[in-house]
Amino acid sequence: MRRPRGEPDSRAPRATERVTYAGPGESWSPSPTSMLRLLLSAQTSPARLSGLLLIPPVQPCYLGSSKSGDRPFGGGPVQGGLQRLLEQARSPGELLRWLSQNPTKVRAHHYPVALRRLGQLLVSQPRPPPVEKATLQDLSQLIIRNCPSFDVHTIHVCLHLAVLLGFPSDGPLLCALERERRSRLPPKPPSPHQPAVHGGQRLETALSCPHFLRYPRQHLIRSLAEARPEELTPHVMVLLAQHLARHRLREPQLLEAIAHFLVVEEAQLNSKVVQKLVLPFGRLNYLPLEQQFMPCLERILAREAGVAPLATVNILMSLCQLQRFPSKALQFVFSPSFINHISGTPPSLIVRRYLSLLDTAVELELPGYQGPRLPQRQRVPIFPQPLITDRARCKYSHKDIVAEGLRQLLGEEKYRQDLTVPPGYCTDFLLCVGSSGAVLPVRTQDPFLPYPPRSCQQDQADSNPTTQGSPQRVVLMLRERWHFCRDGRVLLGSRALRERHLGLMGYQLLPLPFEELESQRGLPQLKSYLRQKLQALGLRWGPEGATALLMTVSALA
Repeated sequence: MRRPRGEPDSRAPRATERVTYAGPGESWSPSPTSMLRLLLSAQTSPARLSGLLLIPPVQPCYLGSSKSGDRPFGGGPVQGGLQRLLEQARSPGELLRWLSQNPTKVRAHHYPVALRRLGQLLVSQPRPPPVEKATLQDLSQLIIRNCPSFDVHTIHVCLHLAVLLGFPSDGPLLCALERERRSRLPPKPPSPHQPAVHGGQRLETALSCPHFLRYPRQHLIRSLAEARPEELTPHVMVLLAQHLARHRLREPQLLEAIAHFLVVEEAQLNSKVVQKLVLPFGRLNYLPLEQQFMPCLERILAREAGVAPLATVNILMSLCQLQRFPSKALQFVFSPSFINHISGTPPSLIVRRYLSLLDTAVELELPGYQGPRLPQRQRVPIFPQPLITDRARCKYSHKDIVAEGLRQLLGEEKYRQDLTVPPGYCTDFLLCVGSSGAVLPVRTQDPFLPYPPRSCQQDQADSNPTTQGSPQRVVLMLRERWHFCRDGRVLLGSRALRERHLGLMGYQLLPLPFEELESQRGLPQLKSYLRQKLQALGLRWGPEGATALLMTVSALA
């Protein structure tokens, strides 16, 4: 007899039936009935999938501290957007779309999140959405293709969820996950007739792991020291260079090893590999002791400059952060033939932005340069907005509380926030200061200093800024934890470059280090701290500043 529509199926488990789950240390076996068939059925019973709700949300695994400046790459508040989208997906098809259409943002821990959400969709709704077989197959293929990059924890969670969802034990998904699980088991000690794993292989394996963040420094150095020369391939050294740059690890021994490798293997390296090897030196503001480092790079630039334009400019950008300017390479990238060559190509805007920064560096730091320069029509703003790292970590930045402190201390009209000054540097906070030291309303002054500053640079360098006839521009620079290398003492190359250039353009810099900002407990202490900082520069505001301003106006009259 056919059951009337809407009447519950008597064969489905009742809500009051007891469901038993394995405890710690116990083995768990799935129901003999394949849950994959249940997923493909329109009459799926919520009680049969309730085990999925006992699996806690999957969190990305990473090594190291949990301070705000050390968030994991690919997880946590910084890159948690995709995880939230998966957790809020309304259908299995939507889950698959988020995973398949965002390959550059998907990390290993997103797959168990998707599997868990799939089970929740079938449990939490009175009438679960239908699941097409093709959707499950595509999801399985995505996991199979990416499971070699999973860590052990993610593999175990995916295995458990796949079993609960009823994927067949002899199917491709469970077989692939089980194969990966077995491959992660501790290796047996090598037999006398079996060669051991050498340092270079261990280094490559560790650096290739997607969850590998700050591997112990001693282990990296030991693996590098134990590696035979033939094991240190360009691929291994590029992985090491990228690891140091990504995680701001300023390790002199490792950086010197990369510099030595670059010099020794000069003839075998092209500019696309060299740009990756040179990247950590500029980013970490580290000039190696290797004496042949610069001559080697100049020879490579002369040999490869016309082959890969973007790689050439990337190398020059790293050297610019180190205050090294190969004149022949600069003349080449500023030549009309090179500029015409890159015009209309996909990386054209990026190259023009980098060339604009190089042109600024030549203007400010290389007064004796006589070669060609970037034409005015080709120049673009260098950094027209706060950097990506600052926008990503705005939740942990001190900018908002410093802005509130300045607002209460000076008044909203006495400072500008996130103002971009020529030739394109974004400032944190900018003040205009009169000759008497009074902080002036920004709306009544031109906040920009002239660029290029050749005509007034020497006068500003030789005189006290508060004694000039024209208002002085003071820039408050936030030095957050992530603006430094991991040791917290050396500014990253891009930050040091920005501060250096703003100073050379005539702006007076007032750094606000993160150690000092973090030690302030609440807004009252922060206001007192800012007051001391501003008064140390001889700045005045309020009634005292108004009196000083009137005296200045009277003297001029």
